[in-house]
Amino acid sequence: MGTALDSRDGQVAEVLDRLYEEYPDPEISLNFSTRLELLVAVVLSAQCTDERVNAVTADLFEKYDGPEAYAAADVEELAADIDSITYYNNKAGYIRSACGDIVEKHDGEVPDTMSELTDLAGVGRKTANVVLQHGHDLTEGIVVDTHVQRISRRLGLTDEERPEAIEEDLMGIVPREDWKEFTHLLISHGRATCTARNPDCEDCVLEDVCPSSKLDSDVDLADGSEW
Repeated sequence: MGTALDSRDGQVAEVLDRLYEEYPDPEISLNFSTRLELLVAVVLSAQCTDERVNAVTADLFEKYDGPEAYAAADVEELAADIDSITYYNNKAGYIRSACGDIVEKHDGEVPDTMSELTDLAGVGRKTANVVLQHGHDLTEGIVVDTHVQRISRRLGLTDEERPEAIEEDLMGIVPREDWKEFTHLLISHGRATCTARNPDCEDCVLEDVCPSSKLDSDVDLADGSEW
């Protein structure tokens, strides 16, 4: 039971139609007001919930008001400021290093290209995609978080396991104009219905187009991270 490669375009169209109807206003759940705040929030969100990140950044963004402040911070003090976040020591180092490069190489501005963003410490393609889409209004790819990994595999849209390979598959079948919203639709659906464990297939709007419906999925990516 599965979806043939040549029928995936039609399946994607049906999935998009139903999810847009179910979740008409999908949006990013991280709180930020500047591109730098967005970058910092997404770095912190790796393997951590958005709710926890938002609780931490409420104070963090008041204390550090620009890349210069982060770049000049004592890394142990910065780590203490985010110590309720997973891997806070590593992330403190990433943020200080990235902000140092932003100050020295980019005139204090968060860069707007994939290559420049992924050159920053702690910034992979997923983080760069989020910053480009929500900070610069540029869409170069599809953000593949744990929800997108899980649900796209359950739907049979990809057989890949690595986020980069999943993104490549999805970019070939999801219309470019939907790349940005596709992630948020799947995040919304992953939180509400298609959870990592015990998905509610009976009440799922995609039940009849999902080859994994009522099957025990072996795609459990429940590390808690949203991005």
